[in-house]
Amino acid sequence: MHEMGIALQIIEIATASLPAGSKDIQVHKVNLKIGKLAAVVPASLRFCFEVVAKDTPFAGSILDIKEIPVVVKCRSCHSEWTVSGPDFTCKACRNGEVDILSGREIEIMSLEVAG
Repeated sequence: MHEMGIALQIIEIATASLPAGSKDIQVHKVNLKIGKLAAVVPASLRFCFEVVAKDTPFAGSILDIKEIPVVVKCRSCHSEWTVSGPDFTCKACRNGEVDILSGREIEIMSLEVAG
């Protein structure tokens, strides 16, 4: 389950972004963007985050996950489309060579701090 490693990284990165010396900060919400190709199961990530957030400013925080669709661009005809299945073949020219524009990201977008 790689969600545990991702949860640990979220805590580490988000903790580094909190103001130095502010020990009483309580993070209310962590806003994430996660691409569909990142192979992250949102329910598993939420569970792992809850476990690793214990005794940190993130204890009790909500993980708000916005799933990002897979968008590709054909290298031949430059058509762009959202992929909804396993077929990455261009609908316009039937070429199979594409560039992935979105769908692999795992990003912390913002933190909402209480108090």
